[in-house]
Amino acid sequence: MSDKDLFRFHELKKVHEKRQTLAQTAIILGLSLRHVKRLSKRLKTEGPTGLTSQKVGKPGNHQLPIGLKKLALNLIQDHYPDFGPTLAHEYLFEKDKLPLSISTVRNVMIEHQIWLPKMQRKKRMFQLRPRRPREGELIQLDGSEHEWFEGRGPYCTLLSFIDDATSKIMFLKFVKSENTLDYFDAMRGYIERYGRPLALYPDKHGVFRVNQEGALSGNGMTQFGRAMQELEIQLICANTPQAKGRVERRHRDLQDRLIKAMRLQNLTTLEEANAFLPSFIDDFNKRFAQPPQNTANAHQPLMPMQNLDRIFCLKTMRRLSKNLTLQYNNVIYQIISERPSYATIKATVDVLETKDGSIRIEYKGTPLNAVPYHQMQARTEEVSSKELSERLSNKPRYIPRPGRHHPWKRGRRGFSKRALEQTCC
Repeated sequence: MSDKDLFRFHELKKVHEKRQTLAQTAIILGLSLRHVKRLSKRLKTEGPTGLTSQKVGKPGNHQLPIGLKKLALNLIQDHYPDFGPTLAHEYLFEKDKLPLSISTVRNVMIEHQIWLPKMQRKKRMFQLRPRRPREGELIQLDGSEHEWFEGRGPYCTLLSFIDDATSKIMFLKFVKSENTLDYFDAMRGYIERYGRPLALYPDKHGVFRVNQEGALSGNGMTQFGRAMQELEIQLICANTPQAKGRVERRHRDLQDRLIKAMRLQNLTTLEEANAFLPSFIDDFNKRFAQPPQNTANAHQPLMPMQNLDRIFCLKTMRRLSKNLTLQYNNVIYQIISERPSYATIKATVDVLETKDGSIRIEYKGTPLNAVPYHQMQARTEEVSSKELSERLSNKPRYIPRPGRHHPWKRGRRGFSKRALEQTCC
């Protein structure tokens, strides 16, 4: 019995002992006189258990039909196992015509552990990874797209190279967006200053990794990955942002300290900001860099066969036709030869494109004399999400202008203004 049932039992017991009337008991219990009479009669015939609710142990009036929950569970397990409760309810209601509420679908999925609320999900644990012992063994690389100029200049991206052993800022550069050619320029500036690191630790951006599963074209390697392979630099793509936490935390610090320092200097362009970065990096590293476990430097010098001009460019392979022509970027190039040569017919050549757009064609490392022969209409270009804002900002605004026969350019009764002027003159 509940506390309410015990209270009723004590008050009705007074009625049976002639110490209290039914009307007084009805007022004390807050019930009608008829219901108090009903309870008193039930107490005499059934005892104290008669005062308990008659609904205890009986199915609810709004209970779902037998088998409906099981049918919903089977449909969810067969067709919607990775759906959330709201989406699964939409499909069950619209497609399968099951009259279930969202709360019922959610309870079914939680009961059978198909879906768990956020509070019940197991939080992923990230174990601490020890630092590399030497400077230059592992460089964490990432780009931060932010309002670095606070509206005084363009919306841009900061490329950061952070040493894993010392948390030192090795190199910074402001660029318009994260793309292969800008990463080439930043990596070249880093190598010319420090040498070749043993490994780079970026994220899974499309510059570093082919993210399309089952790609049929290409060799499964991006242009940046090909360049790092030629430089014998290991490229390790992090699975989570927490894995490269040193560069992520440096971005947090730079978005505070660097922005305010640039505000005091009143910098408004990328060129001014890039010229200011070396002095800022020296001051920042004096304050926050840590000494490495091993004082030996792991950076390696460039080898004689590693030509940065040939490495840091877009390199693609093309096959020459019988007429010694090839197609690249919707342009047909003709190879000019002084004498008839059959060695290069159907041969595979390398097309090298630099940042300024110049094209160089090589066959086994030897440059070929090529001239553009015919330019075709360009197809729609695919732009990554990180380059979309920069492309849209440079796109000229389209201003519609009415044609010569538009009603705005017509005068009275549909005649053009020029015709009216000639008639009047």
